[in-house]
Amino acid sequence: MIHIPRLLLATNNPGKAAEFRALLADCGWALVTPAEIGVDVVVDETGSDYHTNAKIKAKAFAEASGLVALADDSGLEVDALDGRPGPFSARYAGPAQTDGERSALVLDQMKGVPPERRGARFRCVIAVAEPSGRVRFCEGECRGQVAEEPSGQGGFGYDPIFYLPERRLTMAELPSEEKNAISHRGRAAREACALLREMLDETGSDP
Repeated sequence: MIHIPRLLLATNNPGKAAEFRALLADCGWALVTPAEIGVDVVVDETGSDYHTNAKIKAKAFAEASGLVALADDSGLEVDALDGRPGPFSARYAGPAQTDGERSALVLDQMKGVPPERRGARFRCVIAVAEPSGRVRFCEGECRGQVAEEPSGQGGFGYDPIFYLPERRLTMAELPSEEKNAISHRGRAAREACALLREMLDETGSDP
């Protein structure tokens, strides 16, 4: 009987979990969420950078579950805002605010900024933590612009205001397969998939 090791997706965000399921589907691991295995961990993201926050989350879930855990920390970095909201993207307008309210704050702060100065990038850092305490990182980014107004119903977070000039669409208007091919999380996840396969080879597990 082939044993397929489980990988815990260390997130309670259903949109992010769904993206990771698609992005990591062929990596040779059985993907599970905290809810599916009864793990309830509340993580305080106290870090001031992506690596620290991703590591905090991945280690906490790995320790609580005894499984290899994968977490990411992602953010929108706007050139005209000196890189804000950056690592504070998920709580930029306050911890209780919605994705739409956070996007609205960014758009308000970008009022009057001309197109040539609306450059931005999405960044993603993935941490893969083992119960032993070992943590490894993968990264990805995607360049674009801050749109003049939200557009599109897909994705989550700041996707409706992240405009891709070469496609003339926001991230939220892209089909999920196309988004996963070019997004910051997609690029980081492809690195993570290669790492996860290496880990299977190290342990002798058969995917």
